[in-house]
Amino acid sequence: MYSKYVFSGHESFSCRMLWPIKGYDYINDGNSFNDPNSVIMLGVGKNMVASIRYWLKALGLTEHDKPSTLAKYLFDEAQGKDRYLESLGTLWLLHFLLVVLNEATLYNILFLRYQKERKQFAKEQVLNFVKRLMAEDDRLKHFNSNTVGKDFGVLVQNYVQPSKPKSYEDYSSLLIDLNLIRNDNSDRGYAFNIEGKRTVPTEIFLYAVLWMKGSDRTVSYDTLQNVGLVFCMTDMEVIEMLQQIDREYSEYVQYSDNAGIRQLLFKEGKQMNPIDLLNRYYDNAAV
Repeated sequence: MYSKYVFSGHESFSCRMLWPIKGYDYINDGNSFNDPNSVIMLGVGKNMVASIRYWLKALGLTEHDKPSTLAKYLFDEAQGKDRYLESLGTLWLLHFLLVVLNEATLYNILFLRYQKERKQFAKEQVLNFVKRLMAEDDRLKHFNSNTVGKDFGVLVQNYVQPSKPKSYEDYSSLLIDLNLIRNDNSDRGYAFNIEGKRTVPTEIFLYAVLWMKGSDRTVSYDTLQNVGLVFCMTDMEVIEMLQQIDREYSEYVQYSDNAGIRQLLFKEGKQMNPIDLLNRYYDNAAV
């Protein structure tokens, strides 16, 4: 199922809004997270230094502790497309990568596996689900309920609006504005916010399709549904998005719905460049 299960590394801190840029600038200047002075240079505690390092990797912003191509594309001081994270599309993009990169396994399990079975969840239900998956994968000896439980708590902080905020810090998590998970107000549980009107830009959705389809020219509806699950979209929202893609990118791709078989067909000889998609989004994005 999974080549690895990663449930720790964040030091029990959710990803703060300013951390991606702070961490990018730090390593882009040639600094190391292992430097004893990193605490002073980043202006945070030792555990937070480790957490910033973890989140940069989990979000696809570093490779071997160096800025990734995407990080430079977004945060370069001179030419970065969204250096100060002003565009909601950037948050959708980072959320997508957090789920699919599997550097933070619980996010992949929750959005792509658990959500297929249930739209509501409580901590113990998720822990039992993870335990079952790891047992099926013959990895049960690596399951630690305390570690996974702390990871679940951080995941909730990343997405859920605080019910009893104590300070502005409670609203500082990077992905909270996506409104993907809400308090369910029953049994102290949570729910995927599939009723909320999605704000996923067409280009970000299509970027995700390109990522998840691999080299296939024909993309099955199962794959397209998985893209929708990452963004907590209903089937109707996914279909509407595919119809919009068909209209706006007809030169490259065609949406087909024949005899109940839905699929996306990429035209032969027409290559879509993911960076071109992002450029089109940021050239027209309102911030």
